[in-house]
Amino acid sequence: MLNEHDLTWYKDAVFYELYVRAFKDGNADGHGDLPGLLSQLDYLQELGVDCIWLLPICPSPLVDDGYDVSDYRGVHEDYGTLDDFKALVEGIHARGMRVIIDIVVNHTSDQHPWFLQARASKDSPLHDWYVWSDTPEKYREARIIFKDTESSNWAFDTLTGQYYWHRFYSQQPDLNYDNPAVQQEMLDILDFWLALGVDGFRVDAVPYLFEREGSNCENLPETHQYVKRMRAHMDANWPGRIMLAEANQWPEDVREYFGDGDEFHMAFHFPIMPRLYMALKQGTRRSIVEILQRTPGIPPLAQWCIFLRNHDELTLEMVTEEERQFMWEQYAPVPRMRLNLGIRRRLAPLLDDDPRRIRLLNALLFTLPGSPVLYYGDEIGMGDDIWLHDRNGVRTPMQWDASPNAGFSPADRLYEPVIADDVYGYQVRNVAQQRADPASLWHSTRHMLAVRKQHRAFGRGTFELALPENEAVLGFWRALEPEPGAAEDGERFLILVNLTDAPQRAALDLADWAGAQPLDVLNGESWPAVGGSAYKVELAPYAHHWLKF
Repeated sequence: MLNEHDLTWYKDAVFYELYVRAFKDGNADGHGDLPGLLSQLDYLQELGVDCIWLLPICPSPLVDDGYDVSDYRGVHEDYGTLDDFKALVEGIHARGMRVIIDIVVNHTSDQHPWFLQARASKDSPLHDWYVWSDTPEKYREARIIFKDTESSNWAFDTLTGQYYWHRFYSQQPDLNYDNPAVQQEMLDILDFWLALGVDGFRVDAVPYLFEREGSNCENLPETHQYVKRMRAHMDANWPGRIMLAEANQWPEDVREYFGDGDEFHMAFHFPIMPRLYMALKQGTRRSIVEILQRTPGIPPLAQWCIFLRNHDELTLEMVTEEERQFMWEQYAPVPRMRLNLGIRRRLAPLLDDDPRRIRLLNALLFTLPGSPVLYYGDEIGMGDDIWLHDRNGVRTPMQWDASPNAGFSPADRLYEPVIADDVYGYQVRNVAQQRADPASLWHSTRHMLAVRKQHRAFGRGTFELALPENEAVLGFWRALEPEPGAAEDGERFLILVNLTDAPQRAALDLADWAGAQPLDVLNGESWPAVGGSAYKVELAPYAHHWLKF
């Protein structure tokens, strides 16, 4: 019988998002694969990772890097076999870590056997597994997501003489969730992977499952009904396994995907991410505070997932038009850096490779409400290549050492070239080099993760803003009350950060804590005891402190 902490392990977890093709080549063919990843699990354990999130690994024509699935019950030949996957899951679990995989529920590849049969004839039993129309005029209020490449959400099919619906690339026809057979098939696919031992799913493109005339075809009640069915299925058959929602929406819309604790266990908090970058350029906490105050409460067992970067562009969908222009001007001054409604750059280049700013954002990532997600390579400040196709520039080979091909592969030709410039090139930026340097970003990240693990308040605690008059300083409390009858005490932390490159002074009302002596758990330094009047602090440029009371 699983106890409460086994069921809610995700609340304390640090997730590591990993592109299998980019991580480690185990068979010298120039592509990362599952055996290669297996060989590097000790590295992830040493870093402090609790759960690995794998980008799509199923067979695919790779029009959208695996998000165009052509077989839901297999492994792409570049990555290995189902037996390789089983060995990987065993290796992950043996190290006390967990693994979740991407499941693409909204659409398939146009090369999937289902779609090939669906378009073979209007009378095909599978025709109704997709969304068809005799006219491209339906659902006109639905926005186009891939604005740089698609001019419509409808594509004409020459075999049937009909149009099929797609919310992403035209090679990704949407499944028809009004068809009960489609709903059941997706549950069966979840069972297939859960039986292989995965600990859950990052569920792709959740808001778009159903279409209704007169709506924008996002976040519809029918979608929530089906998500409830998925959750009930998981809870009944696979307790302790989780679903993480990819719903790039405003906080109040994403809140609905938690339901009453009967939909998703976790959901990404997309809108907080661009505002962290915005705050650094504006030198004020205002945008961060506004989005946090706009974020509704969530059910007790639910959890946000927060991140700084991922495998896609830095999305600017959930900002105002004015804010989007500001972000483009500040972080993507070269037009090639922009993609769709976002920015195709990695964490370190976005922050001008300034270790102070990178560490500051990491300090917020690991203490704001939710479970943090690290993107592979960001722990060493990897660079990007904006000149590669689409979003491939942030999906380049992991830089392990200074040997040829960054220690990623002995092959003559790689799926994409390694970064080799003077600043971010693998010769000067790699895991081996950073592990050997105690002052490196890798050691800083590992240390923060180790400290975070010692204090459950960061994963499970309450959140309350603590705002001094000086808007250049962001402060907030994370607190966890002791459980009834528990041996350990509760925890209370005050997080303070300086969002600017200048020293800042601030005063806080800590009268309730008179006599307490805060301890910065990141460096072990004691701060002056709290007196009866305002508690005055001086913060160095881009300083970050985790003060335990």
